[in-house]
Amino acid sequence: MDFIGKDNIKVNRIIEEALLEDIGTGDITTESIVSPHLNKRAIIITKEEGVIAGLDIANLVFKKLDPTVDFQKRVEDGSAVKPHTILAEVSGAARVILQGERVALNFLQHMSGIATTTFKFCQEVKDFPVQIVDTRKTIPNMRILEKYAVRIGGGRNHRFGLYDAVLIKDNHIAIAGSIASAVNAVRAKISPLIKIEIEIQNLFQLQEALDTKVDIIMLDNMDLETMKQAVKITRGKVFIEASGGISLDKVKEIAGIGVDFISVGSLTHSIKALDISLEII
Repeated sequence: MDFIGKDNIKVNRIIEEALLEDIGTGDITTESIVSPHLNKRAIIITKEEGVIAGLDIANLVFKKLDPTVDFQKRVEDGSAVKPHTILAEVSGAARVILQGERVALNFLQHMSGIATTTFKFCQEVKDFPVQIVDTRKTIPNMRILEKYAVRIGGGRNHRFGLYDAVLIKDNHIAIAGSIASAVNAVRAKISPLIKIEIEIQNLFQLQEALDTKVDIIMLDNMDLETMKQAVKITRGKVFIEASGGISLDKVKEIAGIGVDFISVGSLTHSIKALDISLEII
């Protein structure tokens, strides 16, 4: 399960908080209807086509409620599935299956929606030497799961937070007074092994950024013609990232310009969940 394994403290905390939010002091409906001694079997099944991510998270949800629940995957994360595909089979106490159902599906549907959308973007640019990357535009406290789902869909992760990479943005430049001042201030503080990326919005800023010898230049919300000029000027000198309002119908054209990375906020910030359900057998 890569970096979202069962021993990850952050992942466990996310699941525990989600269960506490949903069940609270008890499931008054299920506890009124279902005997604590009744065992049942259920299947988790798709209702639409997509790419699956989050099966191990769904498993952990049920295991948090009852370690004896049996969760058998029928596909793996990253699988492209059709409607009516059985993803997993869950067996155990009926109360536990019903209590964990919504939380497990919420994670699975959301993460599969991200993986599905990421896969579509990656397919659009598969003939170009470019990487689709995510952003920090994630649901608070869900970033580790959302960025995992991006990777499952074929994308790559940009920085995880403010702590693991340098990205000098327009407000940093405004406070520092210039691109050069901002870059010099960062270089005076960080290890020379850390790459520096800077966000620019026009060709004048592009030249100033090149003069500072940063590692990556982000072209923020540039029109296609300006982006083409920027790539022509910088080719071979620095990595180039295109960013800002990147849509599925435009990503192929942007990839054809020759950028190295395309960052897409919509992979996580406005995703449509994949339709998945749990059915008692």
